[in-house]
Amino acid sequence: MRKRLLELAQTDARITGAAVTGSAADGREDRWSDVDLFFGVADHVALAAVVSDWSGYLYGELGALHHFELTASAAVYRAFLLPSCLEVDLGFTPAGRFGPIGPHFRTVFGEAAQPPPATPSDPGHLIGLAWHHVLHARSCIERHKPWQAEYWISGIRDQTLALACLRFGKPADYAKGADALPSAVTGELEAALVRSLELEELQRALRAAAARLIPELYATDPDQAHRLEGPIRELADLAEHLGSGTST
Repeated sequence: MRKRLLELAQTDARITGAAVTGSAADGREDRWSDVDLFFGVADHVALAAVVSDWSGYLYGELGALHHFELTASAAVYRAFLLPSCLEVDLGFTPAGRFGPIGPHFRTVFGEAAQPPPATPSDPGHLIGLAWHHVLHARSCIERHKPWQAEYWISGIRDQTLALACLRFGKPADYAKGADALPSAVTGELEAALVRSLELEELQRALRAAAARLIPELYATDPDQAHRLEGPIRELADLAEHLGSGTST
């Protein structure tokens, strides 16, 4: 499928460059991988028209079942599901912006621009999401909204994992680095998995999630952690001392 799409790109005069992205760009592909391609589009051509034409090909010739779209800066990405359950992710950007925006990028043809300076992840944003999720998990428990409470408790876990990934130099988005974290970090988070929607279980899971979040906050930003620990403990009903300022 990848070869077929790259051959099509080479015959499309509007495409000025093509690259393989994702796991196949650096030899990490397995049988569960997607087909990820990124295309540069001639500056004098309407990007929307190219995206529309290629989408028509995916539906008309390859039988795509559905797609969704994401945008990032000047680029447009569409993720297609084929009948074989293969996902095909195609990105399109003006020729002047064609180049790597992450570590997984292998040019097939065309000239790639220099990548923009990397923007470091903001741990402060993750910290903000974490306390926000603790607050709303507690509110939903009190309001007897178990499904919404479960959603926010899971979110606390997600932000804790993201903070740990940043601390250990692992990819933080979509839990991509979570499985490479030390088991001492991830093992303690298993207790934060919600096992049922019973009130007592939601309260237990919230306490467990907060108990692992607090040391991660201290490992990331001790000053912020010192300010946030009290409210987080209050919201999660954490009365016992959990070793503030320590981390694994």
